[in-house]
Amino acid sequence: MSESTEGNGEGTRAVRAGLPEPVRNEPTLPGPAFAAHFHLPGEVGGPYTYGRDENPTWTLLERAIGELEAPGRGGLQTLVFASGMAAISSVLFSQLRAGDAVVLPNDGYQVLPLVRAQLEAYGIEVRTAPTGGDAQLEVLDGAKLLWIESPSNPGLDVCDIRRLVEAAHARGALVAVDNTLATPLGQRPLELGADFSVASGTKQLTGHGDVLLGYVTGRDGEAMTAVRRWRKIVGAIPGPMEAWLAHRSIATLQLRVDRQNATALVLAEALKERPDVTGLRYPGLPDDPAHKVASQQMRRYGCVVSFTLPSRERAERFLDALRLVDDATSFGGVRSTAERRGRWGGDAVPDGFVRFSVGAEDPEDLVADVLRALDESAH
Repeated sequence: MSESTEGNGEGTRAVRAGLPEPVRNEPTLPGPAFAAHFHLPGEVGGPYTYGRDENPTWTLLERAIGELEAPGRGGLQTLVFASGMAAISSVLFSQLRAGDAVVLPNDGYQVLPLVRAQLEAYGIEVRTAPTGGDAQLEVLDGAKLLWIESPSNPGLDVCDIRRLVEAAHARGALVAVDNTLATPLGQRPLELGADFSVASGTKQLTGHGDVLLGYVTGRDGEAMTAVRRWRKIVGAIPGPMEAWLAHRSIATLQLRVDRQNATALVLAEALKERPDVTGLRYPGLPDDPAHKVASQQMRRYGCVVSFTLPSRERAERFLDALRLVDDATSFGGVRSTAERRGRWGGDAVPDGFVRFSVGAEDPEDLVADVLRALDESAH
């Protein structure tokens, strides 16, 4: 394989992550391998036997993600999935059995309540607590698995991952961290002690709003063997084209993340000056409630800013008035998006709550558009 990216800067690592050894007259990044089966004469052997189990395109992508999640560390595996929820489900349902207890955040991704219902239907006890204030510590005793989402989506609260991991491990629990909002360039949960780093690659990791993808990175051993088995059983696998597009997109991750994070801070600072904006959250703001803890475990603070406008109607007028921002769900893309999050009904947020995903537009253009839209929507 290609020379290790250990010791290089993050941009260099992102550009070269997962690339194979150069082969004369072959492309730098081989094209997607479209194959349901592979030549397999005689006894079964080798890495590729059937398309639900392995694919050369996945292998390169998994290697790339692993180099970003835990550069220079051995003894780890990365597995890619058809979506972020497929990755989340693979950890939860492969690690838990009837009679086990799991701790989830009560302010996390809006599909988690659906997951909770399914877990409980299988006889698994589900406990919940807020992300902020490390509140999950209070319900940890006797749990088999602790699920952390930091920063939380959409409220952008943060918990002390090291502290929670140490407490969970002392009680014999595994720890999984949803790293979607931070990306591996913002936060490395495995270096903070977690057993699994899980993310939706649909978001900023791939960053173009054209791929559904998820992944799990974890330590070699029984836990990851169970995750791999779950993927095989449910067939929650990405297509080779999606995997190839994801790997191609990772090359620009550091460029995109740095631009989007810097602009998110500029936007958050501009929104602070608006009397009609309340509940402003961005972990990168020095006066944000999460900033102190975030600064101890994050290298970048993400591209999402959240805030509340006085009413549902005001928020909808604001979104309609934006010209450079699409009214769309998801986040992390190169084109800015925003939405009134309450329209989905799954988040405990005010009617005027807006989740804003900062893209790669020129900061001055984006801020001017937002401020203009706020002025126009006030009337």
